[in-house]
Amino acid sequence: MTKSKLISVKGQQITFYSLRSDDYISLTDMAKYRDVERTNYVIQNWMRTRSAIEFCGLWELLHNPDFKRIEFDAFKNESGSNSFTLTPQKWIEATNAKGIVSRSGRYGGTFAHKDIAFEFATWISAEFKFYFIKEFQRLKEEENQRLSLEWNLHRTLTKINYRIHTDAIKENIIPPEVTKEQASVIYANEADMLNVAMFGKIAGQWRKENPGKDGNIRDYSTIEQLLVLANLESLNAEFIRMQIPMSERLIKLNQSAITQMRSLTATPYIKKMNKENKPE
Repeated sequence: MTKSKLISVKGQQITFYSLRSDDYISLTDMAKYRDVERTNYVIQNWMRTRSAIEFCGLWELLHNPDFKRIEFDAFKNESGSNSFTLTPQKWIEATNAKGIVSRSGRYGGTFAHKDIAFEFATWISAEFKFYFIKEFQRLKEEENQRLSLEWNLHRTLTKINYRIHTDAIKENIIPPEVTKEQASVIYANEADMLNVAMFGKIAGQWRKENPGKDGNIRDYSTIEQLLVLANLESLNAEFIRMQIPMSERLIKLNQSAITQMRSLTATPYIKKMNKENKPE
């Protein structure tokens, strides 16, 4: 399960969590602004309205290819009548909805994708919606700033280690009599070897595959990729000093990259840092 987070809106603690880069917010917590004791009743009252069903259905049609349109139309036709009732569980089971989910446990309850949660906030209160969106945006901006700082720190670490790498090349591979142009080719070849070991492709291949992007492949790397790349630069510097041929170094570096990536991608802290950390 993903780790839950909390924001405070008008004195009310509201839980949310991230799933595949999307935020799901607790409708149960939001409903407490209306009625602390009967949150399920508040949510059901909202879901029985035609506007709520139409909005939730439209969201599913845009984002959920497995959404059951026929069942949705049946609910929409019944909505608004005095006898009509609809619970989140009934909506999920009947239509295979993904925008609203139920969670169990300490921070359990009814959750909805932020788009739907914002619509629910509108129904609760215009004032509540205003403060809710303002607080949510503030928190996301803080997260993005922190993650951007983390990414830039690791990008800087990679650049520093690259200096160690280039010094090893200069001292052990490049003969003193070569021209600057010849030396630049050697540096480029070594950089491409690291790219192949880490990313499976050279810089030229990446640029050809991404003609609309500025920068290079490393500017679009994840935090864990940058960490491993920094390690590979140090390793390659040592391999160069040991006079290991490039073909053997490539194999060793690739094996090391695979092992390190497996370890890092299984680390919860790294997973958390890596979300939304890359420039578009």
